Amino acid sequence: MSEDIDSAVAVLQERVRKAVQDGEALAITGGGTKSFLGQVSRGTPCSVRAVQGVVRYEPTELVVTVRAGTRLTELESTLAQSGQMLPFEPPAFGEGATIGGTIACGLSGPCRPYRGAVRDFVLGVRCINGKGEPLRFGGEVMKNVAGYDVSRLMAGAMGTLGILTEVSLKVLPRPACSQTRAFEMPGEPASELMTSFLGRSLPVSAAAYLDGVLRVRLSGSEAAVGTAAGALGGDREAEGDAFWAELKEHRLDFFSHDSPLWRISLKPQNELLHLPGNTLIDWGGAQYWVKSDAGFEALSERVRPYGGYVTGFGGRSQGARSDVPQDAVLKLNRRLKAAFDPAGILNPGRLFPED
Repeated sequence: MSEDIDSAVAVLQERVRKAVQDGEALAITGGGTKSFLGQVSRGTPCSVRAVQGVVRYEPTELVVTVRAGTRLTELESTLAQSGQMLPFEPPAFGEGATIGGTIACGLSGPCRPYRGAVRDFVLGVRCINGKGEPLRFGGEVMKNVAGYDVSRLMAGAMGTLGILTEVSLKVLPRPACSQTRAFEMPGEPASELMTSFLGRSLPVSAAAYLDGVLRVRLSGSEAAVGTAAGALGGDREAEGDAFWAELKEHRLDFFSHDSPLWRISLKPQNELLHLPGNTLIDWGGAQYWVKSDAGFEALSERVRPYGGYVTGFGGRSQGARSDVPQDAVLKLNRRLKAAFDPAGILNPGRLFPED
């Protein structure tokens, strides 16, 4: 099995080298479940699905090393057998989702403000750069790093810096107890209450507001969750776990309409943002999902004073403009791209236009 994987990696290296010689762009693919993200992908498909399997997993050390083409469902099933999980609760958006694509897209689920983002749990990676060279960064332990933490740079890079072949991740025990509390209330007090959770010692692991209902998930020991539920009040929602799963995978009715879907990220704040269209507030107020025909410019102008940025996320917004980072960040991204992929053949234009 190991020899087959080594052979598959060698094939990828040779594929990249030939692409450099021919001046051919490559579109890195995994399960294809997140192909709607970012700019429209260009280039000849180059799949990593043959590079799959769990390399090392030591439950007592809370670390797993897995190859990039491994299905996300397979990895989560392996972790669940030991009562553990991926802390950042990644959305799959389909059965074929791979762990490599999950890291490359950098998406986190409803727990993001309370447990951390994808990049916070990436310990190390192996990848192939734009010259066809195998590279390794990081390891399998948490440690301070001087200079760029390249392993974590791969989270959200959309495959523009290298083709991931292996990743080591920090995992956590699954909570012993989880309970969802529901509150019917207007948007303004709901926004204030969500924001307050960030400064309180409560075992909150998710908070979202939709159609006049604020839902708050509590996770931890039975004693901690029971005490917190009593302090918060509200009604216990019997189907709470199902709601968070449907939210994570965009299977709620809110996401089923044809209007463009926009993702707005910003710092949590007490003030409720009144935006055109239908709105779902996630991440305790740090992420707004908006179904609207208002368009990119109108939404950007509305959220810019709050430090927010807008990204097209499927629907008729697919391939639409997204806010570009500040000049300094964009220049840094281009310097990294030039260092890792000097010929510019790996997913060109996928992350930022003309990256």
